[in-house]
Amino acid sequence: MTSSTQVTPTIVKTRNASAVSTATKTTRPKRGILLTVVLGILSILWLLPVLGLLVTSFRPTTDALATGWWTALGKGLTLENYSNALSGATSGTGQSLAGEFLNTVAIVLPATILPLMFSAFAAYGFTFLEFRGKEAFFALVVGLLVVPVQISLVPVLQTYSAITKATGIQIVGSYPAAWIVHSSFALPLCIFILRNYMATLPNALIEAARVDGASHFQIFWRLVIPMSIPALASFAIFQFIWVWNDYLVSYIFAGTTHPVLQVGLLALGGQYSQGWNLVAAGAFVVMIIPLIVFFSLQRFFVRGLTAGSVK
Repeated sequence: MTSSTQVTPTIVKTRNASAVSTATKTTRPKRGILLTVVLGILSILWLLPVLGLLVTSFRPTTDALATGWWTALGKGLTLENYSNALSGATSGTGQSLAGEFLNTVAIVLPATILPLMFSAFAAYGFTFLEFRGKEAFFALVVGLLVVPVQISLVPVLQTYSAITKATGIQIVGSYPAAWIVHSSFALPLCIFILRNYMATLPNALIEAARVDGASHFQIFWRLVIPMSIPALASFAIFQFIWVWNDYLVSYIFAGTTHPVLQVGLLALGGQYSQGWNLVAAGAFVVMIIPLIVFFSLQRFFVRGLTAGSVK
């Protein structure tokens, strides 16, 4: 006759495990507080130059050139700098910032819309169409991300000159010249962002639309584009701010016949760079529109950029 004994396993909590758990719980709040303090200090250091620029924008020219901005808080402040900047009283371009604002808008809006239109079609093709060499073409597009716009200025100008000689149409110095350059160099990044986002869209929905007889054109406009609004908005922020703040491309290809705000800001400084207070006032006027665009579309910003990073 045999008897069997059943042993019930027990869980033993050691003092070391309890100590580690307690230490982890007390360490995390300390790390959070330390991180908050560090980020707060960095934010203050970043905002100090902005505060100095703001104070300088309210100072007369003589005071701005004689003493530092930290000595002017509460005394000798005026709104004359903003009125002079907006009226163009000291602008070397002969235009006010209001006129240069219209030139900037005439360049920024097409240079933002055109790459979005062409890139959306290309991203749809790279995502939902099958053709030979698709991955190679997409790799080529990704490789173009590292090409800086500065190295292409001379070849593009030579191409424009050849077109002008052949057709008699003067391209340099017009709005389309800046549109083409801004849009062309925005295409690789826009295609990359949109393609990664479209790859996260539910493929079953696309297949269901195909079974129902929808064409690629209908799928693109009625399904893909409405669901890709976050990615489109995130790139629109990038492109709008880049073109709005651009000086080099707009100055070379639009010229002084259509001066943009950045050219106007440079002219506000004067021949001997004595108008820093006017430049500070004009800078705050110029940055209003990008801030409005960013804060109005920021809810789409993170969603559009992080799409496709995790599957």
